[in-house]
Amino acid sequence: MVSQAGESKMDAVMDPVKTGTSTIGITFNGGVVVGADHRATMGHFIANKNVKKLFKISNNVALTTAGLVGHAQSLSRVLAAELRLYELKRSKQMTVKGAATLTANILGGRPHYVQLLIVGTDADGPSVYSIDSAGGAIPDVYCATGSGSPFMYGVLEDQYKDGMTQNQALKVAAKSLLASAQRDAASGNGMDLAVITEAKGFQKLSEEEVANLLSSI
Repeated sequence: MVSQAGESKMDAVMDPVKTGTSTIGITFNGGVVVGADHRATMGHFIANKNVKKLFKISNNVALTTAGLVGHAQSLSRVLAAELRLYELKRSKQMTVKGAATLTANILGGRPHYVQLLIVGTDADGPSVYSIDSAGGAIPDVYCATGSGSPFMYGVLEDQYKDGMTQNQALKVAAKSLLASAQRDAASGNGMDLAVITEAKGFQKLSEEEVANLLSSI
């Protein structure tokens, strides 16, 4: 019989594909920008160049994932289902803090090999929460996760300002992801970006919109 600890070790061996990863969440005046790169790695090998790491889990909340792909995808499905059930039962959206607490509780019950961002907007304004693999949840005005985060923080510390506009926040997010792609071997192959506002909810940028944004910075 294999113990639970043994099962966890076996899971890690059987599921070695990691997103490596650069993900980012930035609050601005009226909403939040969230983004992630596309690369997944197996050690030094690029396993996939188009992995989804940015997930819409409700109209006002998004999730970014860094870590094992299997764990990240499973969590995205569970969270989307839980937030939808909450909306159906209570006829209102879960708050960003509530979504972060729910995520932290799930990870605290059975640790996953992931580092997450829960970002979104509600009546209290825009929020970014960093969730660690053991279930710790830390709010901030901006946050970066994954192997590319040190390079993204260099851009964020220099260019983030309170009260930024949506366009300014998008440019800072894009610059941060570009910096990580240039220096972190586990990040790159393009990026996904989305904006969440209380008025319009979750809006993902098209490939053309991302390309136009990158050409402007």
